[in-house]
Amino acid sequence: MPTRPRTPPRLVALLGYGGLVPFLALAALAWLDPARQARWSGALLDYGAVILAFVGALHWALAMQADALAPRRRAQAYAWSVVPALIAWGALQLAPGPAALLLVAGFLLHFVADHALAARLPLPPWYLPLRARLTAVASACLVALAWSGVG
Repeated sequence: MPTRPRTPPRLVALLGYGGLVPFLALAALAWLDPARQARWSGALLDYGAVILAFVGALHWALAMQADALAPRRRAQAYAWSVVPALIAWGALQLAPGPAALLLVAGFLLHFVADHALAARLPLPPWYLPLRARLTAVASACLVALAWSGVG
């Protein structure tokens, strides 16, 4: 049996880490440009909400493809896949500080859901470590926004 790579494919790594650039840039701008802090903060929250909805959709895609999932587990994956989008939408209804913290909670909950799914499916060995790094950086940027006291 061939060994499965422990590092993500180059394109996956580029897209994943590249997706952190807006988090990092917008968090930095929100701290460094007080005159436009509300604009940068809003953009960071919007981007965080979009990405949280995107990662939720991963479970929908996996549920469609995973023949190994029992029907009940498949239904749970489908149901869970929409929860991050609902959390993201709810966050956008709040003031920036609480919104950022709700997005962080959504990212962390999704990471827990990823672990549960990985226990039932043969995901690539690089998937959870990559998700951990991406979740940590995105969450740190959002916590920095909440800590800045904006809004």
